[in-house]
Amino acid sequence: MNQQYILNPLLALTVILLISISFILIGIFYSKKYKGLNNYLVANRSVGTFSLTSSLVASALGTWILFGPASAATWGGIGAVIGYSLGTAFPLFAIIFIGKIFRNSYPNAKSLIEVVRLRFGKHIFKLILILSIFYMTIFLIAEVTAVSILMNYISGIELWITALIVITSSLFYTLYGGLRASIITDNIQFIVFIIFLLISFSFLFSFNTNEFNFEFINKNKPYLISKDYLPNFTAGLTFFVAVAATNLFHQGNWQRVYAAKDNNVLKKSLLFAFLIVIPIVFLMGFTGLVSVSKNSNVIPDLAFFSILLEEEVLTLSIIIIFLAISLTMSSIDTLINAISSLVIVDGKKFFRHNHNYLKISKQIIIALSVIAFFVASKGLSILYLFLLADLFCCAFVLTVFYSFYNKNIKEKNAYISIIIGLIGGFLMFPAPDFSKSLLVGILLPKELFTPIVSQSLLFLSFVIATFLPLLVLKAKRF
Repeated sequence: MNQQYILNPLLALTVILLISISFILIGIFYSKKYKGLNNYLVANRSVGTFSLTSSLVASALGTWILFGPASAATWGGIGAVIGYSLGTAFPLFAIIFIGKIFRNSYPNAKSLIEVVRLRFGKHIFKLILILSIFYMTIFLIAEVTAVSILMNYISGIELWITALIVITSSLFYTLYGGLRASIITDNIQFIVFIIFLLISFSFLFSFNTNEFNFEFINKNKPYLISKDYLPNFTAGLTFFVAVAATNLFHQGNWQRVYAAKDNNVLKKSLLFAFLIVIPIVFLMGFTGLVSVSKNSNVIPDLAFFSILLEEEVLTLSIIIIFLAISLTMSSIDTLINAISSLVIVDGKKFFRHNHNYLKISKQIIIALSVIAFFVASKGLSILYLFLLADLFCCAFVLTVFYSFYNKNIKEKNAYISIIIGLIGGFLMFPAPDFSKSLLVGILLPKELFTPIVSQSLLFLSFVIATFLPLLVLKAKRF
């Protein structure tokens, strides 16, 4: 059996092109009647509950959901599943309170980075602006890589072909219509996603009734759900911290905060999105537990598909393509628009020159998309790319948000604390094979460290990156 060729490449390519062209036409047609920079960035602050809810969910659940939770579960157990679920959903709940404060305190803002500049000053603002664009670029690369690997797995389509189609298509309608185009396509992608996800899980429950349960996991891989399995705790905490930090700092979320019609719409939309996201991410992670319980040699990134496409069902494969392309484009258009917003709103504060920043933002996005295309064509580890992006956010998330409650924190001390946290996190961040890090195994021999340290590099890197900045602030007394 060769799952890589479940679909004929020509048929798969046709489906991909049809979906992509459909979203291009919808995005351009809908946004045609809406003009102006304010509409491009925050949709004229007029988005209602359903549109905002579906856009938040669609943007939060990118292609990573088909790979990340299941992949993490194959080695991190039930803890990774719970951590991923709560980490993805928690920022939506937190923003219910933080978003209202920001809208009231900075009513004319269009980005979180803009709020940071108003709170601190130019130095930390420039640092976070650069880091934000960098991590969103990595995020973009990871999304495109994920869908390219999937299409290759199903039909044998070369990675670069899928990467080129989804990047180009997303650029077409997003650069034209801005956030308005992103939200309308997110609405459609959300509906498509929910329908196809229900079909997928109906299939799993119907044809794997004896396997798709905790009893089967306990019989074959009991350690994955055991309270004595260390990764259940370390992986759970790692993914909670990493994913939560990233989503709290995701400019796409903050654009939608300012796009909401009013605070009541914002609150309801975030709460609905929170309740929708948790069970979806949990179920996707659960498929990883089942998959590795069936086959210990399963490729982690493809754990979900190894059981879903076990029977090589043609119809289901086409559904998966619809699901994957919809998720990918909903995330890419969010990232494109988020980067645009940062360049347009904050670029003039960075360079202090009069330029056409809308034009510049589009040029930058095209350049970053070209980079994403070439890197995605290499087929790197998807989960690893996401984790690398997450690390950047962990280094400054607590410092930034804590500063809005503690007005005594000075810009210089905040800047230093973030840099120290970032360096500390990178020193412990593991290599792609997770066997060593820059500090443990390269600068210093692994023998100098206890086994629990060398086995918990990812966990320690995120803990250090997240909490070390606060310790530095405390030591400097703000």
